[in-house]
Amino acid sequence: MNAGERMRATYQFKPVDHLVRREFYIWEEAIEKWKKEGLSPDYEEKNLFNFDPPGMVGVKLNMGWCEPPFYPPYEEKVIKDEGRTEIIQDLAGRWLRVFKGRRHGFMPHYIEHPVSCMKDWEEDVVFRLDIDDPKRCEGLREKCHKAKEQAKNDKVIVGQGMVGGYMYLRALMGPENLLYAFCDQPDLIHTMMQHWAKLMDKGLEAIQENLALDELGLGEDICYNHGLLISPDMVKEFLLPYYQDVVEKARLRQKQKLYFHVDTDGWAEPAIPLYLAAGMDIMSPWEVASGCDVVKIGSEWPHLIMMGGIDKRVLAQGKEAIDQHLEYIIPAMLKRGGYIPTCDHGVPDDVSYENYMYYRKRICELDQIGG
Repeated sequence: MNAGERMRATYQFKPVDHLVRREFYIWEEAIEKWKKEGLSPDYEEKNLFNFDPPGMVGVKLNMGWCEPPFYPPYEEKVIKDEGRTEIIQDLAGRWLRVFKGRRHGFMPHYIEHPVSCMKDWEEDVVFRLDIDDPKRCEGLREKCHKAKEQAKNDKVIVGQGMVGGYMYLRALMGPENLLYAFCDQPDLIHTMMQHWAKLMDKGLEAIQENLALDELGLGEDICYNHGLLISPDMVKEFLLPYYQDVVEKARLRQKQKLYFHVDTDGWAEPAIPLYLAAGMDIMSPWEVASGCDVVKIGSEWPHLIMMGGIDKRVLAQGKEAIDQHLEYIIPAMLKRGGYIPTCDHGVPDDVSYENYMYYRKRICELDQIGG
């Protein structure tokens, strides 16, 4: 099987020669540390981690992911130097307190967000999300042509990501202020979500005029270690109608199956029925520290395609812990089907090169029938 055929078979719960071999991602700090521990600089060319060739190509029209697709973005600048820390404005217009010299691996302190009321939205934000700005689609035809060529003969599947409604609202207002706004400013929330739906629909329509998509990804992060960050009723009122509208229209524009993939951290099990109602087919990355057990959840939701669920913390604990963890997950999920094993988020720099290579070796021994 080639990489695209393997992914398609996984999505269809059909037999595969081995589970898709990929990673969620690896911190740059981990790669630099591993090079000091013996990782060859040409590790990617030599495929030392034994990953499959890319099984998916992204069209990469900017429809956001962790932030709204602002055009133009806000100016990134330092607002205040505080010595060891500094307050910055990021491209999404948020003011953050961060450590100088190392912003990755630490949760910043969010101070301000661009929207607090309808006036903020109308005067300083909505023009940055202009649906009809032709610059949003510059080069799209060429990107779609390239993706279509790469997708020939099932070599790859074609995907497009977009910022989820909750992620979009949280970036605009902040998580705490957003909770108040659901109660105190529902008209503002619906106005922003109506705009979100129009922007996402128009972007997808522009892509689908050129090629059919296999997968639509949603960057959501709506869960934490105790479940949903907003109530199920809030999801149903402020998110689901817009998701259903965008996904249904996208599916009606093509004959080819379009899979809908939701990415959320945290304990995601309470979100499953809600997002299935939105049209979801795939969920990731199943954060183990928050209580996600892909074997248990996979048995309870047998038709849900799953990616992730390998505890990144176990990789730092040594070979015995890695063996125990993988021997619990991989055989069971190989038998179930519809599963792509990856770490439950980025591989951090407390994982040694030796441990990561052992993990890759063991997963490739276990991920096929008879392995």
